[in-house]
This record gives sequence, structure tokens and C-alpha cells, in this order.
Amino acid sequence: MTSVRPAPAPPTGAPSPPGPGSLTPTQRRLGRDWRLAAVFLAPTALLVSVLVLLPIARSIGTSTTERHGPDNVFVGIDNYVALAGDDQFRTGVVNSFVFTAYAEIFKVVLGLAAALLLHRLRRGRALLTGLLLVPWVVPTVVTAFSWRSLLDPIFGSINTLLTASGIGPLLAGLHLVDSWPAGWLSDPSLAMPSVILVNVWKGVPFFAVCFLAGLKAIPADQYEAAAIDGASSWSRFVHVTLPGLRHVITVTVTLSSIWTFNNFDLVWLLTQGGPGDVTAPYVLVAYSKAILQLQYGAGAAVTLVMLPVIGGLVFVLVRLLRQDSGVKLPGRTRAARWPGAGRKVLPWIVTAMVTGLLAWASPEIFWKAAVVLGVILLIVAGIGRVVSVLEDRGGRRASSLVTNLGSGVALAGLLAFVLGPLYWIAVTAFKSEGQVVTHDNDLWPTPWTVDQFTALFTNQPFGRWYLNTVLVSAASTAVALVCAALAGYALARLRFRGAQGFTVTVLLTYVMPGALLFIPLYQLLIGVRLTDSLWSLVLTYPTFTIPFATWLLTGYFASIPIDLEEAALVDGATRVQAFRRVVLPLAKPGLLAVALFTLTNAWNEFLFAFVFITKDEYKTLPVGMQSMIAGDVVPQGQLAAASLLVSIPVVVMYAFGQRFLTEGLTAGAVKG
Repeated sequence: MTSVRPAPAPPTGAPSPPGPGSLTPTQRRLGRDWRLAAVFLAPTALLVSVLVLLPIARSIGTSTTERHGPDNVFVGIDNYVALAGDDQFRTGVVNSFVFTAYAEIFKVVLGLAAALLLHRLRRGRALLTGLLLVPWVVPTVVTAFSWRSLLDPIFGSINTLLTASGIGPLLAGLHLVDSWPAGWLSDPSLAMPSVILVNVWKGVPFFAVCFLAGLKAIPADQYEAAAIDGASSWSRFVHVTLPGLRHVITVTVTLSSIWTFNNFDLVWLLTQGGPGDVTAPYVLVAYSKAILQLQYGAGAAVTLVMLPVIGGLVFVLVRLLRQDSGVKLPGRTRAARWPGAGRKVLPWIVTAMVTGLLAWASPEIFWKAAVVLGVILLIVAGIGRVVSVLEDRGGRRASSLVTNLGSGVALAGLLAFVLGPLYWIAVTAFKSEGQVVTHDNDLWPTPWTVDQFTALFTNQPFGRWYLNTVLVSAASTAVALVCAALAGYALARLRFRGAQGFTVTVLLTYVMPGALLFIPLYQLLIGVRLTDSLWSLVLTYPTFTIPFATWLLTGYFASIPIDLEEAALVDGATRVQAFRRVVLPLAKPGLLAVALFTLTNAWNEFLFAFVFITKDEYKTLPVGMQSMIAGDVVPQGQLAAASLLVSIPVVVMYAFGQRFLTEGLTAGAVKG
């Protein structure tokens, strides 16, 4: 029989926690801490309402209007009806679907392969994981510039290397490319695969790190039991690894699909939707109608008509994350009674539907992607089969040798794929203009020079762009930290009615795409005359920083033992004092993780800055670098120097904040 230790009596004069009988009628109706919760949640609620919910509502109203001269005329659902016959819109929707589906397939395959390779390592795993993360960390404008230069049909290094190695003519012989040398971004048949390749390059690190965390969470005794039962390496992968990663894969793919489906900056910076409209996603169609043609109603209709698709993905993500947090879901009991056969068949049905749609929407890309994916899977399956045969024959040393050799070659290829474009940026930044144009000493500048950096600051207002980015990023990060710390604490600790609804609302606003907001926000900023000012960015960046920061800090505050806070309350501290003196110092890793993420997001943001800012003196680095390209004139050396200067601060911050980032994200993700 367990004994219950009585709580120590509070000292004289200390407030005792109110019992149910001491609550006022208002407290019983709204919750014990509703007053303090209202104060703590007010900044976040105000910003989310004004900058997210109100713009969405306004966008709905705007979609029912049409611009006639200076006036907006109510036209009902005419804008939506017109989309049914709009070839540009239909092309944009198909492009978004094709872009997202192929990118997610290859990110899952390559991310899982990278995670398995890293998981096997006993030495150097942290270093290699850090190197693998670099493409995910560097700004999108750097990604686009590096790949745009590498894929250039005349001056790009990709064609040069593939020609020298004989792979390029082989690709033409197999009809994977129509002609050689290939115009990767200018050929209508290659432009979309090239854009997908770049998105995969940038997204694989995110998948690899998520899958690596999932692999670490699979109990080792499951593998030991399977090995004792005589299961081969392939059987252990199919029956232990994949089931153990099922939830991580689902969450990661859903979240990444939302981001990829609403991608604007990467496509715009690489191709601007061309050639023709073969790479234009629906977001670019909305931008063209609303910003370039000033038809706000038609542009708003484009974003809103895709809301059910995004809403479906968000619904799946919210349910998965709420399951992680232990929140009981409506209908959970009925779902739990769903036959196991149905749960096994559903993924195959979804896979068959997606495969059929891809074959219909992009037959040329479909068979090329099938060939590439088939080659990758055949190589992996072949190595796995050899290892299994050697294990069955008792050749443990031989199987280990083959496994290590295959893993080493695969890991070297992966690192070359990941770090190659970044290495090209680094060396190009220190080449003279003559070396850049003539491709002399392409992989190693001779001599090294800083002429590109000098020309960058002489010919462009780069210093001003840098200062603008620092100011906007610092200000928006400060706003996000203050609001998120207050709201996160209220949601994690205070008792009040509506806490769960507020949490779900915060998560929904986090995953809502900027494509849904930029049109009404642009109209709002025009109304208050804040376009072409840094204030327009400081005010709008919290739309994507505060929701994530609040969600993460809610989980982190919940992971802090409540006993410490209660001890401070018993000693006479108020709730605010306990929050300031006890909780905040213990939450430093979570706060640093949030600061790092929000600062990085603000540093890299392109869409809002591109739409809201047109004057050079107010541009941030991503938009400023994009404006350096005038038609076909691309100052490769100066852009490489700018890319290096833009990327170094972010990489350094991640390198020094990796420990806090891991600790903050681990606690926040588990509890959030």
C-alpha cells in the first residue's frame, strides 16, 4: 500500500492555490487563470488575428470582386467560374501537383538512404550530419543561383563534366534528354525535372535528419529478435525499420508536401515559371494575376480554390501531431476499430492513385523518373541481396566488407551531390572575371582574388541590403520571441477555457502558406501606406514566425518540471515572477532554438519581400541578389561572392547553436 506524502504547508503570508470551492463563478466558467491567460495571449492573438485570420477573411471577400478602373465591383463567384476555363490556372495546378509528388518521392528515397547510411556510422556521424544539413540551411536564393549557374547550357559545369565523363552523350542515346549539350532550364522537356532536382537537393537533409531521429527511436531488441529468428537484412528493413518509421515518414512527408506545393521562390528564381508555363505553379499564377495584372479578385480566387487541398494536408498533420501530444481525438475509437486489412490496403490505394495521376499529368517525366528511381532501387537491392547471400553462407567478414564498401561509396556519392554546388560557389567567389568567363581552373582558382567582393560592394548597394536584412530579421525575431514566450507559457501552464482551440489555431496558422496571405496583406499595406518600407516586413514576418515559435515553446515549457514553479509560488512569488525567474532561465535552450529558427526564416524570406518592396534602398538580401540578374546577363562572380556572404552567418549560427537547437527541438517536438 502506497502512502501519500502530504504537501508542505505554505509559509505564513504565502498565497495558497485556490481550491474548487474558492473559485468565483467567472473562474469556474472561463478557467482559474483566465485573466493572466488573456494578458499573456493578447499579443499573439492580436497579431494572428490581424495578420492571418483577417487577411484570409478579406481574401475571401476580395475573390468576389473584379477591378474596373479604380473601382472594385462585386461579381459573386464569377472569378471561381472563370478558373474552370483558364488554361494558365489548370497548368499551374498540374505543375504544382507534379512538382510536389516527384519531389516528395525522391526526397523520401534519398533521405531514407542517407539516414540509414548515417545510422550505421560509429565515428564522424555528427560531422557528416552537420555537412548534410548545409543545403537546408543556406538561403533559397543561394540555392537557386548556384544551380542556375551549374545548369547553364554554355557556361555551366554540369554539361562540361557530363560531356567529359561520357555520361551526357549516353543520356542522349537513352533518350533521357532530347539533345546534347542539354538546356536544363530552357528545354521544355527538362525544365520541370531540373527544378524538381534542385528542390530534392535542398529538401533531402530535412528528411534525412528526421528519419535519423526516427531510426534512433526504434528499440534495438526488435532487430536482435528478428536476427535470432533468421531474418535477413532486407527482411529486417521491411518488417522492423519501415514500420518503426511509418509515423515519422507520414508527418515529414505531409509537412514537406505543404511547403513544396506552395513553393514560389525557388521556381521563380530558377525559371520564373518558364519556358512558357511548363514550370509555373499555381502560386505564380496567383502572383501574376494579382500583382502584375492588378486583378486582386482573380488572384485571390486562385489561392482560395486550392485551400481544400492544403486544408486536407493540414488536417492530416494536425491529427498526427495531436496524437503525438496525447490529445484524445474525436472518432479515435472508431478509427482504432478499423480492420487491420483496411489500414494495410489504404496506402496501396493512395500509391496507385498518385501513380496513375502522375502518368496522366506528365508522361514524359513519368518514365524518366521511373528509370532513375528503378536504377537507384536496383543498386540498393543488389547490394542488399549480395549481403544477404553472404550472411546465409556464413561469410560474416565478407558481408561486412561488402556492406562497408557499398556504404562508403554511397555516402561519398551523397556528399558529392550535397556539397558540390556549395563548393562551386565558394571557389567561384574567389575567381577573377576572366576565369569565370573562360572556365580556366574551374575547380581551383589560380590565382585566388577578392575582386568579386570588391566589385559587389562597388557596383551594388549590397551593404545596404545586408543592413536591411539584419534589422528586419532582428526585429521580427524579437517580436516572435516575446509573443511566443508569453503565449507558449499560457498554453502549457495556465488553466483557461479554449486553450486547446487556441493551440490548434496556432498550428493551423503555422502551416498556412504565404501564398494565401500575400495578396490581402499587400492590399492592407497599400491601404496604410507601408509598402516600400522595412516596417512592412517587420509587421508581416510574424505571420510565419510566431505560430511555429509558440507551438515549439508550448512543448518546451510543458517539459519543465512543474514542481519548481509550484515551489516558487509556495515561497510567495506571483505567477509572473515564477515565469520570469524560474521558467525562462530553464527554457534557454528552447528560446535559443526558436530564435535561431525565426532569425533564419526571416533572413531567407523571399516572397513577402519581393512583393512588398520595389525600391533598392529597402530591399533585403534575397530580393537584392535576384535584382542583380538583368535578363540573360548574370554576374556569376559577384553573385557567388554575395551568396558566400549571405550563407556564412546562417551556417555559423547553426554550427554554434546546434546543441541548443537539438535540445530545444527534442523537448518541443515531443511535448508539442
